[in-house]
Amino acid sequence: MFLKIGIAIFSTLILSCGTTVKQTESTSTEETTSKEETVDPQKMIAAGYMLGTIIYSDKENDCPYTIQMPGDKMEFYYLDPINLDETYKVDGLKVWVKFNGLRRMNRCDKATPAEITDIKKGG
Repeated sequence: MFLKIGIAIFSTLILSCGTTVKQTESTSTEETTSKEETVDPQKMIAAGYMLGTIIYSDKENDCPYTIQMPGDKMEFYYLDPINLDETYKVDGLKVWVKFNGLRRMNRCDKATPAEITDIKKGG
């Protein structure tokens, strides 16, 4: 009986060590990918992202930062991101964005309120 318990403990130790190594390897691979910041447009679109451009405005009745999104027939529409992080508040910055439209009153004339669910710098 002690032999069976010893084998069970030994196997658990061996298996848990192997799992730790795999987690470390996958973490380092993810860090390398994010540092390179090479984005494949087809993969981003397949993952549900849309390419947009951050637009700054200081006009009256206008949102300070909007995201210009491509629309149908070469027209654009604008999003008013309610939760845009400070690092993305750069005029002309291209971003890949996932968002949810919000059913609430507009804060500015030209843009539709939206909540950003995920955003990445793009190009």
